[in-house]
Amino acid sequence: MTEKPPIWTKSFINISISTFFIFAVFYALLTLVPIYVLDPEGLDGTAAESGFAVSIFLVSAIIMRFFAGLILEKFGKRKILAFSVLMFAVSTLLYIFAAELPALLMLRFFHGIWFSLVTTVAGAIAADLVPPERRGEGLGYYGIAMNLAVVAGPFLALTLQPHVAYRTIFLIFGIIMAVGFFCALSVRAEEKPVVKSEKRKLAFSDFIEIKSLPVASVGFLISFVYASIITFISVYAESLGLLQTASFFFVVYAVAMLLVRPFTGRLFDMRGPDIVIIPSCIIFAVGLLALSFTHSWWMLLLSGALVGLGYGTLLPSFQTLAIQAADKHRSGYATGTFFALFDSGMAVGAVSLGVLAGLMGYSNLYLALAVALIAIIFYYKWIMAKHRDIEN
Repeated sequence: MTEKPPIWTKSFINISISTFFIFAVFYALLTLVPIYVLDPEGLDGTAAESGFAVSIFLVSAIIMRFFAGLILEKFGKRKILAFSVLMFAVSTLLYIFAAELPALLMLRFFHGIWFSLVTTVAGAIAADLVPPERRGEGLGYYGIAMNLAVVAGPFLALTLQPHVAYRTIFLIFGIIMAVGFFCALSVRAEEKPVVKSEKRKLAFSDFIEIKSLPVASVGFLISFVYASIITFISVYAESLGLLQTASFFFVVYAVAMLLVRPFTGRLFDMRGPDIVIIPSCIIFAVGLLALSFTHSWWMLLLSGALVGLGYGTLLPSFQTLAIQAADKHRSGYATGTFFALFDSGMAVGAVSLGVLAGLMGYSNLYLALAVALIAIIFYYKWIMAKHRDIEN
């Protein structure tokens, strides 16, 4: 029996740790910046200004996704990883000096550029480091870093905010990113030497990996649905009188996700994507259904566990499919394309679902999204059937 090629190499561990710190700081700032804008001890701004401070970051990140693959191809993944992590860390420290709203908005736009680039290159390098026959399992482990950051980042921000000055909190975030930077420097990524080519006109393929688009479109729909969780779960819990329980929602989510992640990745590699993705969509839908009928703390936490079991597996699964659909040397383009649509789904969902929630209420919204997830399964099956037809 041949020994399996290893996943947990030194470089894979370092890229995973660096990614955890990047996403932890991202989610911490996502939580803290609206509070900072509204707080009289911060910028003493309005709700609209706090929303703009969040959305302008996403806008620059989404725009940058379309250029990321071209940048990686031109300058090389390892160089871009080191530079983009450094710039993300520097941007984090600059919040110390963002004492006025215009300065904060410009910084948020600038910060989003580096977040987009660093997460694209890190995802591409992680995919390259994992043995191809164990890619589903490896990217599943890599995805744990992002999922744990969903819990760690907001927890850190909300724990520090009542007791520590904003400038000191931003300094702490910057120190965390300094650790992430040194981890990134230890990553050894194999890549083809960058060859200077003759000048040519830019093509659509310089911005988008066409082969990854179908799978990325499913990722768009999944993230659109998930936006209802990340954006409205606290508001929904408060309306039910369960705000204290809401802080444990993502803790239960993370624990449930960690329990199944080692098995789902291996199952993906051995039996194919359908046996992982379809049950995960159904479990995610059941979690939303439970959320729509929630009236007690235990139902809210049960919903968190089901969402963790379902959605927590979907993100790395679709990312793996997007990378597998592309040629090996275009993993950067595939990663950029996938996350461009994934981030877009999150942004569009946060806005449009907010409007729908105002019209139909959060309970009915979660019920409708549970039904929508079943429809997404059929769309996914249609996409995969077309892909198999093209291959044959």
